[in-house]
Amino acid sequence: MNSPNRRSDYSGQAGLSLIELLIALAISSFLILGITQIYIDNKRSYNFQQSQAGNQENHRFLVMMLDYYLNRAGYQRNPVDFPDEAFKAAAANSDCEEFKAEAALTPARGGTGLCIRYFPLTSGELDCVGNATPAFNDNLAYSSGTPVTMVLRYVPSADLNGSLQCKVNGQTAELLTGIADFRMTLGMASARGENIRERLEISDWAADKGQVIQVAYSALLASERALRSSDSLALSDWKAAADAAQTSRIEAGDKGQLFQVASSTVSLRNLMP
Repeated sequence: MNSPNRRSDYSGQAGLSLIELLIALAISSFLILGITQIYIDNKRSYNFQQSQAGNQENHRFLVMMLDYYLNRAGYQRNPVDFPDEAFKAAAANSDCEEFKAEAALTPARGGTGLCIRYFPLTSGELDCVGNATPAFNDNLAYSSGTPVTMVLRYVPSADLNGSLQCKVNGQTAELLTGIADFRMTLGMASARGENIRERLEISDWAADKGQVIQVAYSALLASERALRSSDSLALSDWKAAADAAQTSRIEAGDKGQLFQVASSTVSLRNLMP
C-alpha cells in the first residue's frame, strides 16, 4: 500500500547536476596536482641526496686510494740497498718525466699526475691494474724483487666526467670517474732525508729542483645529474684559483651538476728524514 509514496519520494533524485560535477572535477584536479607536486619534489630531493652521497663516496675513495698509492713511493724491501742503487736514474719517456737516481716520484706526462716507483712487499702482489708483480723469494729477509713503476694520471673530459687512471707495464685501468678538475702541489727537498725547502705546482717541476717528499692534491668532483638551480660555492672557489683554460673548460661543461672538493696532503714516509 506504501509503494506509490516511495516512488514519489525518489522521483526527484535523477543524478548529479552539471555544477556538482564541475565542482567534483575541480576538487579532484587540485588533489591530483598536489599529489603530483609532492611526488616531483620527493624525487628531486632523492636525486639530490643520491648525487651528494655519490660525490661523498668518490671523495672518500679518492683520498683513501691516492694516499695508499702515494705512501708506497720509495718503499724498499731491502733496507741494506743504497737508494741510488735501488732506484736508478731513468730517462724521460712518453709516460713519465726523468727519474733522477734515488727519486721515487716524478711528474707524469700527458695529464696531471705522478709516476711512482716502489718495491712490492710480497711476491706476486697485485699492482693497480690488477696484474701480479714479478715473483721473487719473499721468504728471504733481504730479497727485494723488481721495482714497480706506476703512472697515476688525471684525464679531463669536456663534460666534466674526467677520470683518474693507472698504468703499469703498458696496461691502463680506470680507477675513478666524476672528476671535473684536478691539481697537485709538490713539496721539494734538495736531497733524500731533508726537510721541505719549497713547494711547487706540478707544472713548475724540473729535474734539478730536488726530491719530491710531499704531495698535496685537490679534486673537483661533479655529480652525473644536473640538479643545481643556483651557484655552487665549491665551484666558485675552485674557479678563483684556476687558469683561463681550466675556467673555460669547466664553464663549458657546467650543466648544473653538484660539485664537491676533495683534498689531502701526503708526506712520503719512505722518503722523509
